[in-house]
Amino acid sequence: MSKTSSMGRGIMAVLAVGSRNAEGLPGGTVADIATDLGKDRSQVARSLRTGQQEGFLARRDQRTYTLDWSLLTDAQVLTEQRLQTDGATALEGLAGETDEGCFLGVLSGDSTVTVGERVPASSNMIGSWLGRPYPAYCSDAGQALLWEASDDEVRTLFSGVAFVRHGPNTPHDVEDFLSRLRAARARGYSVVDEEAEPGLYSLAVPVRDFKGEVVAALQVVGNKTRLQPKMESCATALVSWGKWLESTLGQVLPQNAP
Repeated sequence: MSKTSSMGRGIMAVLAVGSRNAEGLPGGTVADIATDLGKDRSQVARSLRTGQQEGFLARRDQRTYTLDWSLLTDAQVLTEQRLQTDGATALEGLAGETDEGCFLGVLSGDSTVTVGERVPASSNMIGSWLGRPYPAYCSDAGQALLWEASDDEVRTLFSGVAFVRHGPNTPHDVEDFLSRLRAARARGYSVVDEEAEPGLYSLAVPVRDFKGEVVAALQVVGNKTRLQPKMESCATALVSWGKWLESTLGQVLPQNAP
C-alpha cells in the first residue's frame, strides 16, 4: 500500500471524527468511525492511532476519539502573533512602494479597529489610528473585512446601526453598502471614496488565515487628490503584499517578502 493512500486514509479518519463533532456527538469509537467510512475496523484503528500520535485527535475513556482542539488553538495564537510581526513587514513594504499611509484593521462588532500602521512623513497624514474604532459601513477596512460575509450576515450585523453621514459618499443604508461590496469583490479590492470623511480615499484587500477566514484588512489610505491618480499602481502593490501576508498566515514558516 502506498504512502499516499495511507495518508489519505488518515485524513479521512480525522475528518470523520470532525463530522461527528460537528453533529454534536462526542467523537466516536473505532467501530463508529469504521461504520461511518464503510472501512475495515483494523485499518481505521491504525489511522485513528496515527491521528492521535500526530496531535490531531485525542482519546477519551480509552475508547472514544475526538478532535484535539489544542492544535487549532496553537495555530490561532500563531496567527495573531504573525498578524503583528509579518503585518508590520507588509505595512513597511507597502508604504515604501506607495508612499502613502498604510494600515491593518480588524473587525470588532460593527466597527473596525486599526491594529497596525505605517505612515511615511511624506504622506502628510497626522495622528495615529491605532486602537481607534470606526463604523464598518464607511471605514477604510469595512468592505474588505466583510468580504466573505453573506448578504444576510451583513444585514444582521448592521440591523441596529444608523448609517450616519461621515463624508459626502457615505453609504445610505445596508443595501447601498452591499452594492459597493459586490463591486469591490468584482474589482479585487475595495475603493472607499470620501465615505469616511471628506477628501479621504482608500484601497483595501482582505487577509485570510490558515482556515481561509478573513482576519484582517490591509489598506492604503490618503488624500483623494494625491492617491486617486495613482490608484492602479497602489492597488497592484496592495494586492501583492496582501497575498504575501496571507501566505505567511497559512504557512508553518513565513515566506520571503515580494
